[in-house]
Amino acid sequence: MRENEQRSLVPSMRLDDLLAELQTRLEAVLATRDRVHALLEAVVSIGSDLDLEVVLRRIVATAATLVDATYGAMGVIGEENTLIQFVPVGLSEEEIARIEHWPHGLGLLGLLIKEPQTLRLSHISEHPESYGFPPGHPPMGSFLGVPVRVRDEVFGNLYLTEKRGGGDFDEDDEAIVVALATAAGVAIENARLYEDSRRRETWLQASADITTRLLSGGEPQEVLTLIARRAREMAGADAAAILLPGKDGDTLHVALEDGAPAEDGQPGVRLVGDEVAVEGSLAGRAFLSGEPLALDDLDHNQVRLVWADDPPVGPAGAVPLGALGAVRGVLALVKRSGRMPFSQSELRTLHAFAGQAAVALELAETRRDAERLGLLEDRDRIAKDLHDVVIQRLFAVAMTLMSAVRLVERPEASSRLQNAIDELDTTIRQIRSTIFALQTPREDTAPSLRAQIVDLVEGARGHLGFMPGLSLEGRLDNDVPPEVAEHLLAVLREALSNLVRHAKARRADVTVQAADGHLTLLVHDDGVGIPPEGRRSGLRNLADRAERLGGAFTVTSPPTGGAHLEWSVPLHG
Repeated sequence: MRENEQRSLVPSMRLDDLLAELQTRLEAVLATRDRVHALLEAVVSIGSDLDLEVVLRRIVATAATLVDATYGAMGVIGEENTLIQFVPVGLSEEEIARIEHWPHGLGLLGLLIKEPQTLRLSHISEHPESYGFPPGHPPMGSFLGVPVRVRDEVFGNLYLTEKRGGGDFDEDDEAIVVALATAAGVAIENARLYEDSRRRETWLQASADITTRLLSGGEPQEVLTLIARRAREMAGADAAAILLPGKDGDTLHVALEDGAPAEDGQPGVRLVGDEVAVEGSLAGRAFLSGEPLALDDLDHNQVRLVWADDPPVGPAGAVPLGALGAVRGVLALVKRSGRMPFSQSELRTLHAFAGQAAVALELAETRRDAERLGLLEDRDRIAKDLHDVVIQRLFAVAMTLMSAVRLVERPEASSRLQNAIDELDTTIRQIRSTIFALQTPREDTAPSLRAQIVDLVEGARGHLGFMPGLSLEGRLDNDVPPEVAEHLLAVLREALSNLVRHAKARRADVTVQAADGHLTLLVHDDGVGIPPEGRRSGLRNLADRAERLGGAFTVTSPPTGGAHLEWSVPLHG
């Protein structure tokens, strides 16, 4: 009887073992089903957005969730096999603030860049290629790294660390992340294609708008402002500026800027200066080379632009306005720290787009030249009319009056006629001087000698209480050498100062004449004259200036009162 009982227990024990094994396998199948469902949901999730930066962050967060990783990151590989962007997940803002800098792609991360293969470790520090963590980085043990490929290109690597519960990443974790990385490559490529198509559409629309503004005669400043704003929008930059070369050629000054407004608690990126040196700056290098340039992170480079560091600025780009040999300025752009750097395709598109800014500057210069030519033609026409019509008529009137003087018997009438003739003669000389000024305009932007003389005389008006008479004769702006002009202005300034301080005059006349190879300054007033015991240091300075140029200086007190100053020097030594 006991033997039969023992026999009946053996099948029961085997059945329990089989049921337990079956339950374990069912649980494994259910867990695998759940992970497959989670993987499918993750694939759908990462492909539901077309913004590249959003897609990258979603990929990292999904991978960390699927394998129970505490920390995750996506390292984007640049053209020189370095990390140009690091997208972390699982770190708090305080932990991020404590990290001195993100990894640059050295050590273990560099190995994954050089050899893009799946790598699974129990302890990161035990691997011979381990380089350690940046200061402030939290400690990490278990590690899983998987490359992310876009077609045949390695876009970057997924890094997952610190499996929850203290265990290691297993083969199933690796398989899940490898499958996710494959789907991530498709999502990244779609996001890239979408960005490219959006950029082309934006570029075409912006080009059409700017072409319309240029053809409709828009102001250069307005067109450049539109170009800077559209370029910033196309490149997704946080700020843009157009820099034009300074007069010295050693600096680029900021002609205008356009920055994204503050939003979502983020302050706007702003300029802190109005110029940047050509030597040693990113904008200067682009200006000299005629090629678009980019930096992955402006904070970690000595080559700087002119943007503030609060908030820290990251990727930067500089695009020349025009081709090498005809660069008219630079379009500079920056993004906030941590954002994707400017790609070469973006820079090429911006370079072609920025060429329209060069066209705008060239059109503005051509328009200024046309306006200047029109002004010169008007001045020439006015000068000819004055010479051929007005002067001839005045000269004929003067000749008629001169012939009439002999026919007038009364001395008073004869004197009045002679005064009228003298006034006509003076008027003719003034008109001839004006004709010289109209026919020989200065090409530079510095004020002409005539303008500086007028400014000095008009400046004395407020101190004197009256406007001195002024007569300018001859080709002052062309026949007077610069060094002689400087002495003349100094002498006139001293003479007017003496007139204001000592003369007590109610009338004064200033005459500047360039004729017969000499430059002569005459200043006459009806004041108290030159006292015998007065200080003569200022007058000695005027005499010294005349002697230095081989000329002469005299100052007298006529019997009628006042003072008469004459300063004359040769125009050519």
